[in-house]
Amino acid sequence: MVKSGVRYTADYLWETPDDGNRYEVIDGELYVTPPPGWSHQFGLTNLLGLVWNVVRERNLGYVVTAPTGVVLDPESGVEPDMLFIARERAHIISERGVEGAPDLVVEVLSPSTRGRDRGVKMRKYASAGIPHYWIVDPRRHMLEPYRLVNGEYELIGTYGAGDVFRPELFPGLEIPIDELWV
Repeated sequence: MVKSGVRYTADYLWETPDDGNRYEVIDGELYVTPPPGWSHQFGLTNLLGLVWNVVRERNLGYVVTAPTGVVLDPESGVEPDMLFIARERAHIISERGVEGAPDLVVEVLSPSTRGRDRGVKMRKYASAGIPHYWIVDPRRHMLEPYRLVNGEYELIGTYGAGDVFRPELFPGLEIPIDELWV
């Protein structure tokens, strides 16, 4: 749901009601989303476990899940489902969240966010300079990684049942797609 007619700032993320909904501001527009469902959270948790093990073992940086506020500009504050910040860029982490573009954002599609994750959020992430964007579709059991090229996202591939994704961002990491929903 979009709340129109009023311009919001990214600071609104820290003024939202504690009602279980997720609040995001993109280019001054407020978006309110209900809590995610089971398959969304289950796939996200399994993906986090695979990525977290490599990030932690190799001291690559920091990986967390929502709700973590990310301020991309004064009129855009989002809560990606998962994000990674390289150790060298830890200066963008603040007590309230992240103040700048993470190295990776992951969005897990839900019926209420599918269009936004592929539309306005994808464009905002690209314009903010986030180099890696992954879209996970729990309904289709797929993962689509994108890489930022000349200010736009380029699809690296589509990974589904039986596939193993080997992200360039994390050399040596293997993500068996089937394991995200087992």
